[in-house]
Amino acid sequence: MTPTTFIISSSFMLGLTGMAFHREHMLSALICLEGMMLSLFIGITLWLTTTNSTSMSAAPMILLTLSACESGSGLAILVATSRTHGTDLMKTMNMLRC
Repeated sequence: MTPTTFIISSSFMLGLTGMAFHREHMLSALICLEGMMLSLFIGITLWLTTTNSTSMSAAPMILLTLSACESGSGLAILVATSRTHGTDLMKTMNMLRC
């Protein structure tokens, strides 16, 4: 395993671990998701440049676009829940009651 591959995979696993263990605030979950998406973006970009593949050259930009859409909708949900519940704590949000 090259050092670059190790760094990218460890950054993805760090984001996944943060998502698993630090789910108290919604903002921390969104930051962990963004870290995971950015490590995937860097990994796909480096993989495409090392293999000189031109057939999948649009994949990193598509992933980055979907990541931006995900972060925008996540922040919109964060603002909406902060306004209705007064906090971004995940334990105060129950999906069964409105």
